[in-house]
Amino acid sequence: MSSDNPAFKAPSKDSPEDSSKAPSSPSPSPDRTAVGPSTGERVLLWAGFPVLGAVVLWLLSRAADWVASLPWAPLQGPFKLIASVPEPQVSIGAVILGVLLGLGIALFAESEYVTAVIDPEQAVLTVDRVSRTVPRAATAAVFKDGKNLVVLGHDTTELARLRGDFDAERFAAAFQRHGYPWQPDGDPYAADFRRWVTAQPDLPGAAHALLKAREYALKKGHKEDSEQLRTELSALGIVVREGKDKAQQWRRVRAASGDAEGTGA
Repeated sequence: MSSDNPAFKAPSKDSPEDSSKAPSSPSPSPDRTAVGPSTGERVLLWAGFPVLGAVVLWLLSRAADWVASLPWAPLQGPFKLIASVPEPQVSIGAVILGVLLGLGIALFAESEYVTAVIDPEQAVLTVDRVSRTVPRAATAAVFKDGKNLVVLGHDTTELARLRGDFDAERFAAAFQRHGYPWQPDGDPYAADFRRWVTAQPDLPGAAHALLKAREYALKKGHKEDSEQLRTELSALGIVVREGKDKAQQWRRVRAASGDAEGTGA
C-alpha cells in the first residue's frame, strides 16, 4: 500500500489546513457524515490477520523437523533451531508470534485506509494518521485518481491528494450528500498532464530542479521528501502526479473556467 499526500499553498482562511498529527475527528451527526472502512472490513482485518499468522507459523513449526532434514532446503539454521525446541513450547511460541505478526500487519493496513468526516462546511480527510481539512467553499472538484482521493481548488491546484484504500462509491455518496462537486469521470484536467522530461523548455529552471530532486526521492522511497517537493512545486503553480511506472507528470495551475494561462512560469 505505498502513499501520496496533498500539496497546497500556505493556509489562509479559505484554504485547507494541514497537521502532522490527526486531530480527534468530530462525531457524526445528521449534518455530518463519517466514511471509511466498514465494520465488517475492520473485523476481518483485526481478526483475520492474527488468526492467519498464528496458523501459518504453527504449521511451519510442525514442519520444522522435516524441513531441517532436507539438505537442499533454505534457512536450515532457523529450522534446526525451531526443531530443537520441545513441545508444547514451540507450538505456543509459534502461535503467539503469529498473532503478534498478524496484529502488526493489521496495524499497517489500518493506516492505509482513507477516512473522512464531511459536513456542509468542510471535509476532514485522514490517511496514515495525518489529517487535511478542506473547506467546502474552496472546493471545485473531488474525484478518484487511481488509488488517490483528490480535491481541487477553484484555480485547479490540488488542495488534497491522499493515497490509500477507500471505497469510491461510499465517498462519492458522502461528498454529494453535502453538496461537494464529485466528478464520477475522474480528473477534469487529466488531459493537461504531460510527462516530465529533463530540460523541457516550457518549465522554469526552479521547477526542473524540484522535479529532479523529487524523481530521486521517489526512486529511494523517501515519502516525506517527495511530498515536501510536491508542496514546493505547488507554490510555483505546478501540479504533479505519478504514473504507474512512477514517472512524474505535470500540469500548470489554471483558471477553472478553462483558461490555459499558467501561474508558474
